[in-house]
Order: sequence, then structure tokens, then C-alpha cells
Amino acid sequence: MGYILWVFGFMGAHRFYYGRPITGTLYFFTLGLFLIGWIVDLFLIPGMDRSADRSYVSGATDYTVAWILLTFLGVFGLHRFYMGKWVTGILYLLTGGVLLLGVIYDYWTLNRQISEKNAALFRS
Repeated sequence: MGYILWVFGFMGAHRFYYGRPITGTLYFFTLGLFLIGWIVDLFLIPGMDRSADRSYVSGATDYTVAWILLTFLGVFGLHRFYMGKWVTGILYLLTGGVLLLGVIYDYWTLNRQISEKNAALFRS
């Protein structure tokens, strides 16, 4: 999934996916550090993947599915419905992802949201 998002990486998608929202935002506003950082990241993805695997709890809610839904259908809130957040999913659906601000928030926090949801299932 990381390499697929890397194709859109000049917009920072793969950086957000691997839990690096600050550099994801930087890439978004600089087109992947003027495409130079984007090319370098082709070789850094395996390390970012290992780091993300250690940082986030896997479980019933799949990161890849949630990220695909956020990346391509985030303004409709489908990633929120997938995570069981029905109220905010409906809110996103009716407001275009709360005028895109909610979508940006989810780019910053989606991995943490999923990790917390998966960890809560283990505690139950």
C-alpha cells in the first residue's frame, strides 16, 4: 500500500500513511520537497513501513482499507463508517468532510484512531 500511495507521494499521501503527518504536510505544500524528497522516499519506504508496524496496533480494523477509503472517498466519510463512527460519518457525508477540515484532521490522526480502536478490542 505504501508504494501505491507513493505514486501520489508528491502530495504526501505515503508520509501520512506511515504516521508522519508533519513531513506529509510539508510534502503536500512543496510537492514532495520539489519532487526530490519524493524520489528519495522510494528507497526509504521499507524503513518507514517497519517503523509504522512497531508503532501501531493491528487488529480487526485494517489500516489499508481505512486509508484507501480516506484517500479516495474521505469527503463522503466512508472511512468513518468503516471504523464504526456513524455519527461523524454521516456528518462528513452531509458536509463534504466538514468542509475538508475533517479530512485533513483524519490524515493527521487516522493511524492513531485505528490503533486505539484495535487496542480497545484486545482489552475487552
